[in-house]
Amino acid sequence: MSASDYVSHLFSYEGQVVVVIGGTGVLGGAICDGFGKAGGHVVVSGRSEERGLARVEAIRQAGGSAEFIAVDVFERESLQSLRDQVLASHGQVDVLVNCAGMNAAVPYEEITDEDWDWIMAGNLRSTQVGCQLFAAHMKTQENGGSILNIGSVTSHLPLSKVFAYSASKAAVVNLTKNVAREYATQGVRVNAICPGFFPAEQNRKILAPERVEKIIGQTPMDRFGEPEELIGACLLLCSRNAGSFITGADYYVDGGFTANRF
Repeated sequence: MSASDYVSHLFSYEGQVVVVIGGTGVLGGAICDGFGKAGGHVVVSGRSEERGLARVEAIRQAGGSAEFIAVDVFERESLQSLRDQVLASHGQVDVLVNCAGMNAAVPYEEITDEDWDWIMAGNLRSTQVGCQLFAAHMKTQENGGSILNIGSVTSHLPLSKVFAYSASKAAVVNLTKNVAREYATQGVRVNAICPGFFPAEQNRKILAPERVEKIIGQTPMDRFGEPEELIGACLLLCSRNAGSFITGADYYVDGGFTANRF
């Protein structure tokens, strides 16, 4: 086997169906591109049809295969419809990425119950429902399946102004480990990636100049991450071959941010 054939054996997604919930966002979109370039058929899923169709077109222009299916992550029925539509069209779902994300940057004493509930529903409950619905089918497939949830560096570290977000992402990591244990003998692997600071729509409001200086000063690589730098970790953790013995992991992609605490 040649070197290129071996790498392809480890990381190819040819013949696999990859559903990315939140694929219309900045980070989710980059993840969609990565799976498309690795050979997977990518189901880009989110609220914005315009952005979803643009992502599908970009994947196709790069030689990949993709489609858009709208979803409302706040509604179980919508998430179930997404799963059922994918299965009706393709008969399988090999990878699920739960990438929807909500945030509200306000001082702690100003957090409203509505803000809290909205963030918990968008970040945690949607991930829980996605895991529950898709894992129930994946365990019946011959090749099982893989679920990837999106945590954060704030899953383990406090960060001011994002209290509800941090709590929700800590819970996502805990949920990931519990669901991984539940399905470990049933062919379904469940992992999380915990991105560091990747400027995107949901966090630009908290990136004032003085905050940027503190974040960069705490990041050994001395810069923000680029969305494409998440792709390698995603391909590893979801791979049937390269990631076959990885489950229940929370994998940091943060430029060394979490390694630089003192």
